[in-house]
Amino acid sequence: MPTEPRPPVSHRKLGLFGLAALIGAGLIVATGIRAREDSSAKLKEWTDAQAVPSVAVALPSGKALSPTIDLPGRLEAYSRAPIFARVSGYLKGWSADIGAKVKAGQVIAEIEAPDLDQQLLQARADLASQQSSARLSEATLNRRKTLLASNFVSMQEIDERTADLANKKAAVNSGQANVERLEALAGYKKITVPFDGVVTSRETDVGALINAGGGAGPAMFVVSDITKLRVYVNVPQNYVPAIRIGAKAVLTMPEYPNRTFAATVEASSQSVDVSSGTTRMQLALDNANGELMPGGYANVRLPLQRDAVPLHIPASALIFNKDGLRVATVGPDDKVLFKTVTIARDLGREIELASGLAADDRVITAPPDGIADGDQVRVVGADAKGKPTTALEKQDVKG
Repeated sequence: MPTEPRPPVSHRKLGLFGLAALIGAGLIVATGIRAREDSSAKLKEWTDAQAVPSVAVALPSGKALSPTIDLPGRLEAYSRAPIFARVSGYLKGWSADIGAKVKAGQVIAEIEAPDLDQQLLQARADLASQQSSARLSEATLNRRKTLLASNFVSMQEIDERTADLANKKAAVNSGQANVERLEALAGYKKITVPFDGVVTSRETDVGALINAGGGAGPAMFVVSDITKLRVYVNVPQNYVPAIRIGAKAVLTMPEYPNRTFAATVEASSQSVDVSSGTTRMQLALDNANGELMPGGYANVRLPLQRDAVPLHIPASALIFNKDGLRVATVGPDDKVLFKTVTIARDLGREIELASGLAADDRVITAPPDGIADGDQVRVVGADAKGKPTTALEKQDVKG
């Protein structure tokens, strides 16, 4: 059966079909170009965002981490007396060695001083002669006075005899004073203890030549009262105002590692040593049992009392370079702002600041290398309210 011929397609329909195909191809190309532009914009935005460094921030902590300061101290006897001889001679004997407990007034040594003994004998003989001369002068004056009424003697002679008697009595007084002086020196031949205590040093022995005074060698004996001790501590100048008179301190000793001892701040030198920049403070320590020894080392923990609570930041936040010691903070516009700070104490993981920061400063806890003033940063690690945690809270979270 013969097929019927298809009707010819009109040129108008072909034109419409071609136009539709062209429009479709244009839309496809336009959509691809737009997609590529969007992708490029997003890529650029992502790249720019990645170029802004991300930093973790924390507010300075106002909590006093350690309201004490540990310093080395030195123990000294509350009363200490180096004993020197007042007379020269040879040591006849001694009765108290180191470590001996002695009482006030106890004789612990005796000196032989033959020269002094002879001087005392001579002074006594001179005094006896002067007393005899004075008695003779007085008797002569009395006899002359009985002859005055008969005009046998003149008034001039009476006056001369009276003046001579006065001179003789003055010589007697001088001789008596010289005898008493030598007797007092002779009393120093016996070395006595000035107060109750312990002999902590003996630098002499029987037969040793003893020179009077304290500039010819070491003391013969040193007596110390160790029932109470003084503790001397050199406190850095910036901590002196925070340590009050009457404050209670805690001491530890190397010989008693598991014990502590209480002491009280008694006095301050009220001056700063130029060479060390410290002020010497004195503490009183009870040692009634005699367990502690003068001259020993002690670790002294002193309480600090401050009018304002110091701020603390993590040690990792510090930046030290040619511009000095600084801290990087983040401003309200999320831009870096460097601030110069002063350290009060280095506590290891935490730094106590003396100045430079406010309590509401956002501190970068670990500043990246190359960061500079005015750099834009992205803050991370804030809490749900957008407020950064404090340094201590961040430390607790890490722990």
